[in-house]
Amino acid sequence: MRKPVEICVYGAENLCPSCVNSPSAKDTFEWLEAALTRKYPDQPFDITYIDIYCPPEDEEKKKIADQIVKEEYFYPLVVINGVVVGEGNPKIKRIFQEMEKHGYQPV
Repeated sequence: MRKPVEICVYGAENLCPSCVNSPSAKDTFEWLEAALTRKYPDQPFDITYIDIYCPPEDEEKKKIADQIVKEEYFYPLVVINGVVVGEGNPKIKRIFQEMEKHGYQPV
């Protein structure tokens, strides 16, 4: 069995200033987790929500969170195995494409 991909959804409690009419980062995380579970059942993946103002100790995750705080990226930001696949209002098609690059098969 292959190693599950790591999906990180970065965001904050408050909405991104340019994302007023979009779902919150937490809503995006929950929606994405449900969509991926339906699309790739019985194919494990790790998905984590990361608050940009309180990131984990991992240096790479801290760096990305800092880039968002400095407005180099919009949030919610979706990263799969270190590759940015969506920001602001992430597109599910692009996320599915990245999952399938890693061997996930849609059902």
